[in-house]
Amino acid sequence: MSVTVRVPAKVNVQLAVGGARPDGFHDLANVFLAVGLYDEVTVTPAEELRITCTGPDAAQVPLDRTNLAARAALELARRYDLDPAVHIHIAKDIPVAGGMAGGSADGAGALLACDALWGTGASRGELLDICAELGSDVPFSLVGGAALGVGRGEQLRALEVGGTFHWVFAMAERGLSTPAVFREFDRMNEGVRIPEPVASQELFDALRKGDSDALAAAVSNDLQPAALSLFPALADTLAAGRAAGALAALVSGSGPTTAFLAPGAESAKTVAEALLASGTCRSVRVTESPAPGATVL
Repeated sequence: MSVTVRVPAKVNVQLAVGGARPDGFHDLANVFLAVGLYDEVTVTPAEELRITCTGPDAAQVPLDRTNLAARAALELARRYDLDPAVHIHIAKDIPVAGGMAGGSADGAGALLACDALWGTGASRGELLDICAELGSDVPFSLVGGAALGVGRGEQLRALEVGGTFHWVFAMAERGLSTPAVFREFDRMNEGVRIPEPVASQELFDALRKGDSDALAAAVSNDLQPAALSLFPALADTLAAGRAAGALAALVSGSGPTTAFLAPGAESAKTVAEALLASGTCRSVRVTESPAPGATVL
């Protein structure tokens, strides 16, 4: 008996960042859009808790109890007084350390898979509470679609999406640490009064209408300057995508993956080919949004 859950990557179409809080986190207005790149997490009863991983960059994935998938299994087992003796296998297709919430996706996927395997009967609300304990991006990986995340990003409100958006993602030659990007954000804004983060109504309207041009005009990422400061070569990737006809080009979350919104499926292929030819990235992926959240297969 095993359970497999498919769980999507995300792109942040808005990431508004407030100043550092006393707990070290930042208040966010974070508009998530799930995209059609997926990890699959399979959970099978075993002698003890163990994790394996295959796929691109699998060697970079921790296989100990620091992995969010392991932490999800441990927390659900603790709450229901169960033995967390499962083999968690992650079939990786979401870029690692790329700002697309791959680790968070694995946490949400493992949580849903273990819940199904063990038949805990946990409510959706309880699963979301566990997700929020695991990390700021984990709740969205569970729900998918489109949502506004506030607080540190874990408090979600679903958003309506009225059409399909076409994306190209360019993978960088190396990763970027999310904590390092936030530290650089704090350094760059030292002595500056940072306003409270506010979500963009124009962006909500663009999503609801399925209007790619309006979405392109409204996307923003307050972490982008910090990511570019730590990884200046990303500016060349962004420029190459714009030159190839992308409606918008931005760093995805804390990076270093860069995201390009294209007018349609054919133009997305053109942008992808130009990015590869530019030599400014390691690889590219073409996909669409929105995508469903964690789903038992």
